[in-house]
Amino acid sequence: MCGLALTAIAAGGLLTFKTHQSISPVPDSLESVIASRERNIFLDRNGARLNVSYENIWNAQDRAALHDLSPLLVRAFIVGEDQRFLNHSGVDWAARFNALWNNLRAGEVVRGASTITEQVARIIHPRPRNAWSRWLEGFEAMTLEERFNKVEILEFYLNQIPYGARRRGIVQAARYYFDRDLTTLNEKEILALAVLVRSPRWLDPVRQSKNLERAIFSLAERLHEFKFIEPEPDSVLTQVLSKPHDSPQFNTQHFVKFANRRAQGRLPDARLLSTTLDGELQRTTQRILDTRLTGMAARNVTNGAVLIVDHETNEIRAWVVGFAARQHHSSNQLDTVVAKRQPGSALKPLLYTRALMAGWSAATMLDDSPLEEAVGSGLHAYHNYSRNHYGLISVREALGNSLNIPAVKTLQTIGTENFLDFLDRVGIKSLAAHPNQYGDGLALGNGELSLYELVQAYTVIARMGDFKPLSVLENEYLANHSLRIFSEDVASVIADILSDPGAREKEFGRNSILNFSQPTAVKTGTSSDYRDAWAIGFNDKFTVGVWMGNLDYTEMREVTGSNGPALVLRSVFAELNRDRDARPLFLSAQLLAETVCISSGALAHDDCEARHEWFAPGTGPSAISTIQQDVRLRRPSRGLALAMDPRIPDDKEFFEFSVSEVDNLTHVDWFVDDQKIGSSTTRSFPWKLARGDFNVRAHIYLATRPEPVVTETVAYRVN
Repeated sequence: MCGLALTAIAAGGLLTFKTHQSISPVPDSLESVIASRERNIFLDRNGARLNVSYENIWNAQDRAALHDLSPLLVRAFIVGEDQRFLNHSGVDWAARFNALWNNLRAGEVVRGASTITEQVARIIHPRPRNAWSRWLEGFEAMTLEERFNKVEILEFYLNQIPYGARRRGIVQAARYYFDRDLTTLNEKEILALAVLVRSPRWLDPVRQSKNLERAIFSLAERLHEFKFIEPEPDSVLTQVLSKPHDSPQFNTQHFVKFANRRAQGRLPDARLLSTTLDGELQRTTQRILDTRLTGMAARNVTNGAVLIVDHETNEIRAWVVGFAARQHHSSNQLDTVVAKRQPGSALKPLLYTRALMAGWSAATMLDDSPLEEAVGSGLHAYHNYSRNHYGLISVREALGNSLNIPAVKTLQTIGTENFLDFLDRVGIKSLAAHPNQYGDGLALGNGELSLYELVQAYTVIARMGDFKPLSVLENEYLANHSLRIFSEDVASVIADILSDPGAREKEFGRNSILNFSQPTAVKTGTSSDYRDAWAIGFNDKFTVGVWMGNLDYTEMREVTGSNGPALVLRSVFAELNRDRDARPLFLSAQLLAETVCISSGALAHDDCEARHEWFAPGTGPSAISTIQQDVRLRRPSRGLALAMDPRIPDDKEFFEFSVSEVDNLTHVDWFVDDQKIGSSTTRSFPWKLARGDFNVRAHIYLATRPEPVVTETVAYRVN
């Protein structure tokens, strides 16, 4: 007998020790529990909350004070969940023993007996649902009752109790289940909230309506018995449960993540932050994009994005990811606004901007004729989208019609390195690889950048050459100093070309979808194999970018910038202009108007088809010349690094030098480290590889010139 007593004492001591070890400390205040997990709260420009996330542990914002709640709601929860809440000290022992007896009779757990205070303990310290957890929750509940009064405990419970779809608390539940504010709920809806906490899935108003009706009726009977409700239970059931409206939804989680990163290190945590986003515009744009993506699903279009900027202040007004509001949608988890994709021809306005900075004009003539260039050991034939060639053509029409061959020749003239440096200055930081990696394909958008970067770059044109970083936080732009990148003259000419229907008529037709009703500069882009489609535009106030494609890089079915995102762009600008009068695009007062021959760009005369053209000072028709073939060293490019192949004998390993294609070539002399190493009668020369650092240049002899054209000296390395 003594042994049994000692065993019992030891077991009791062990239980006491284990219990003492396992009980979690009670917080100093219930509010501190929530505050410890509270994040930055982001508001749109009108004060509406943006980061309404239901992934949080706590409901920090959608809360109601107990004294503001209807008496029926409070009584319904007490009667339904913890009838003796006002009398016990944390544990309802009578209810526990009754539940234990019923469970033993049934041979399984058919009911629990957790008090509201025990449920609060479980919310604060989640554990597996087992007997040991229930044991600990009882002690923690009693400690909670010692530290906090009934009002504090009940208010915390009502605001933090979990419902379906990760909603917490009665405020979020009322909006989720009934699309209503708590103060507008009828008696049946109030009782529904009180019973739904037992099993949100088993009592779901849509999928399990009969179960919910029975639970509501049972609670109504009990409330009527206590005289807490006047209507008969049957009359309560005749009331209607509201259904959530199928209103357009929007989700700003991607914008909020970006804004939160922007705020880190600049602002203290856990505070209200006003952003530049317009919630209503976000909602409308989400609907426009999602509708278009749905309509193009048959053409294998899954993803999309829209970015809207007020370029007067460079504040972001909408940041839209396709299908962002659709729960469990496989294509909305990545932020397509900052995903890096190939821009295709959408990069060309920036290329011609750089050319105009070098003294070109809209009337400068380019040769749109078949072009082949060396790529590796072979040749690549460039062609326009329509496969047509137009011969001599002006910059205006080359850009307006998005012709590829003139763009490649423009890049060859201004230089890839110069263009990359310019792109970096207008905010495109992603194109940071060596110029050799892009080659001439950079003119056609073969590098990857984000919609965010591309829109940022277009705002520089829209702002008349003035760079200012995009802003996401209110008043952030005030601290962003602007930087002059190019002149108003250059920006005006580019904007005028992009808004000119006549400039794009050859390739896009007279009635192009890009001809907007209000003055708008527009450009589209399509990457190779239809993997990306873009439409970018700006008017006097807004710059808008749209991207469509598939984040897994699968091809769309012949979707281009014109037949895909351009319709979204039109719809967005229609919304932006709905309540305002769009002004004409800015035109620099320094520009001079001249009449020129379309075929030559020279001053018009009686025998030519003419048009009016704008010129910056110093670039008038008298200064116009056709951009000649660029006579330069093509291979190696500056800074090229080569490696000897150990599988090839050294005396048989060669690298092919080459110069650009030129007419009337007689021969080329090749110099390495200022020593002539040979001559060739073609554009190329096989150089025997050797390890080290070298410099090469070529002297190109033409039948039309007495002296050779000497290329620049290019440094390269062989490892």
